[in-house]
Amino acid sequence: MNTALRQQAAARRHANALRFLAIDAVEAAKSGHPGMPMGMADIAEVLWRGHLNHDPNDPHWADRDRFVLSNGHGSMLLYALLHLSGYDLPLEELKRFRQMGSKTPGHPEVGMTPGVETTTGPLGQGLANAVGMAFAERLLAREFNRPGHAIVDHRTYVFLGDGCLMEGVSHEACSLAGVLGLGKLVAFYDDNGISIDGHVQGWFRDDTRKRFEAYGWHVVGPIDGHDRTQIDAAIRTAHACDDRPTLVICRTTIGWGSPKMAGTHDVHGAPLGADEARATRAALGWDAPPFEIPQDVREAWDARADGAARSTDWRRRFDAYAQAYPREAAEFSRRLRGELPAHWPQIARQAVDSALAISAPTATRKSSQQTLELLVAQLPELLGGSADLTGSNLTAAKASVAWHHAGERPANYVSYGVREFGMAAVMNGLALHGGFIPYGGTFAVFSDYARNAIRMSALMRQPVVHVLTHDSIGLGEDGPTHQPVEHASALRVIPNLDVWRPCDGVETAVAWSMAIERRAASGKQGVCGPSALLLSRQNLTQRVRDPAQGALARLGGYVLSEAAGQMAAVIIATGSEVGLAMEAQALLAAQGVPVRVVSMPSTSVFDRQPATYRDTVLPYGVPRVAVEAAHPDFWRKYVGLQGAVIGIASFGESAPAGALYEHFGITADAVVEAVRRVIPSTAAAGAPARAEGERAPLDAHIVLSAN
Repeated sequence: MNTALRQQAAARRHANALRFLAIDAVEAAKSGHPGMPMGMADIAEVLWRGHLNHDPNDPHWADRDRFVLSNGHGSMLLYALLHLSGYDLPLEELKRFRQMGSKTPGHPEVGMTPGVETTTGPLGQGLANAVGMAFAERLLAREFNRPGHAIVDHRTYVFLGDGCLMEGVSHEACSLAGVLGLGKLVAFYDDNGISIDGHVQGWFRDDTRKRFEAYGWHVVGPIDGHDRTQIDAAIRTAHACDDRPTLVICRTTIGWGSPKMAGTHDVHGAPLGADEARATRAALGWDAPPFEIPQDVREAWDARADGAARSTDWRRRFDAYAQAYPREAAEFSRRLRGELPAHWPQIARQAVDSALAISAPTATRKSSQQTLELLVAQLPELLGGSADLTGSNLTAAKASVAWHHAGERPANYVSYGVREFGMAAVMNGLALHGGFIPYGGTFAVFSDYARNAIRMSALMRQPVVHVLTHDSIGLGEDGPTHQPVEHASALRVIPNLDVWRPCDGVETAVAWSMAIERRAASGKQGVCGPSALLLSRQNLTQRVRDPAQGALARLGGYVLSEAAGQMAAVIIATGSEVGLAMEAQALLAAQGVPVRVVSMPSTSVFDRQPATYRDTVLPYGVPRVAVEAAHPDFWRKYVGLQGAVIGIASFGESAPAGALYEHFGITADAVVEAVRRVIPSTAAAGAPARAEGERAPLDAHIVLSAN
C-alpha cells in the first residue's frame, strides 16, 4: 500500500472512532441522533486533526479557533471529538450520554462541557452565533492588533445541516455575514438530503450555492464529504479567501457505514439497534468493543501536546505585545476576562446622578439614550445596534461609531437591518466570544421575532442587553400590531432574564447599570445573564427622589411614595403607570385613604431579595392593587386573588395614547376604584361595606423558584 493510501486508511480509522463512540453512546442511552455524526465524521477528522487551532488543556485560550455545532442534535460527534482530543471529558461521561447530571446532555450546552462554545439545538442559531463570534474576532483584531503583533487571529468554524438552512434565522445571519465580509468564518454544510420526515426534496429545493453567492459568500463545492483529499483542499481554499465568509458544500450520506440504514431518515434520530450496530462494525472493520478505542487511534487523536505548544507560542507573542503596548494589553485582558473597569462604580453613580438632574418629562427611551451617552463613552466593550430602528430605539450615542461608516476606526455600533431574530442570535455569539457587552434595539412587540434567541441568551446566562422600546399601548396610533400587551409577562417568565420597565430616568440609569453588571464571568447564580429594558415612547414625569432612594431601584422594587397615615393598601406599578399610581395616591389621600406606592421596575430582581426586605415593601395583610398597561394575569403573584389588577387583557386600538388609556380603563380613577374595592370597610370613611360572607383580601405570598 502506497503512502497516500495508508494515510487515507488511517484517516478513515480515526473518523470511525468518532462514528462508533456516537453509535455506542446513542445505543447506551436508547435515544439520540447517530446519523449526523456518522455522516460528518470524515469532515470533522480532517478539520480537527489537520486545521483547528485549539488547546484541550485550556479551553478558554483567547486566540483559539471557535468550533460551533449548529446541527446540535448530532452532539455525540462533538463529545467524541472533545474526548479523543484530550479535553476534560472522560469516557464515563460519554457512557452517560443524555443522562441526568452528565457532561454530555442531548444537545451541547456551554458551561456544561469543556470545549463547547455555545448551546445549540434550535436549528440555525448556532450558525448565527458563529457569525457573532467571527464578527467579534474581526472587531477585536481591528481594535487591538498592531504591526508585527497579531494577538487576535483566529477562525470560526461551524457545522450545519439542511434544517439550519431552512430556518429563517440562517437567512438573516448569513446575509449580514456577507455584508460584514467575515473572511475567517468557514461553514460546512452537511448536504445529505435527509431530515426527520425523510428526503428533503419534498420541501427544500433551494439552490444553496446561488443563495450564498447572492449573500456575498465564497462557496466551495459540492465536494465529496467522505473524501479526505477533497475536504482538506476545500479548507485550504477557504483559508485563502480572507474577504468573504466561506460555505463548503459537503455531499454526505447520513448514517454512513450502516449497511441497512445509511441514507435513510431512520438513522436520523434513533439508535441503530444492537443488530445494526454489530453489522456496521463488521462493514467498517471495527473490531473494538463498545466504547473501546485502540491505543494507536487514541494517540493519533491526542491534541494536548500540540495545543499546549500553540497556546504557549501565543502567550509568548502576547508578552511581546504587552511590552510594546502595555495599556492595550491590559485592556484586552480585562475585556476577555469579562471584568468591568476599576472605576465602574463611579460610572454607575454618575449615570444616576445625571438622571437625577433632569426634571423635564422624558420618554424612557430618551432617558436610555441619555444614559448611553455616558456609558458608551466610557465602556469600550459596549457594542450597540438596532434592527433598523436606531432613530426610534435611540440606541446610538455621540460616541457610537457605526461599522459601515467606521473605516479603520474601532466600531461599536451595528446596523443589523430588519433582522430581529438574527440580531439577537448574533449578539449571543458576540457575548460568547468575549470582549463585548452587546446590546440591540427593536420595538417590544417585535421581541416575538427574537424570542428564542432571547431565551437562548438566558439559558446560556450571557450578558446581552435587549433594548425594547414602544413598550405599551402608550405608543398610540400605530395600533394593535405594534402595541405589546402580553410581551412583558411573557418575557418575565423566561428564567435568568431580568426584565426592567423603568418609570423615569433614574430607574432607567439603574436598569442599565444592573444589566451591565450581569457579567457571565461572575459565576453567581441568579446574577449573570441577559436583561431586557422595556422603554416608553411617550414622555414620563421624572420622580423627585434623593440619591439614596434612587439606589433602592437596584433592588427591583421599593417604596416610591409612603402612605400619609396608617397604610390602607399598596399600589404596585411599573413604567408609565407609576404616574397613574401617584395620581391615585393623591386622590385617595384627599378621601382619607392612605396608600403606599411601590415602584417595581424589575420583578425578578425584587424576587431575589431577602424575604425580610420584600416583606417591608409588601407587608402581609395589606391589600394590594397592581397597575400596568399589559396583560393582568402576571400580577396575581403579588396581589393574590382578592387583590386587583388594572391592565389590558385584549389587543389595543389605533388612537392617540391618552385616548387609549381612557378607552381601556387604565386611569387614576380606575386605580382609586380598585383600591376602595379591595380594602376592608373600616379602612376608609365612606368605603362600601363588604357583602355578607365576602372574604377579606388574602395575603399575596411571593412564590420563588429555586435559583
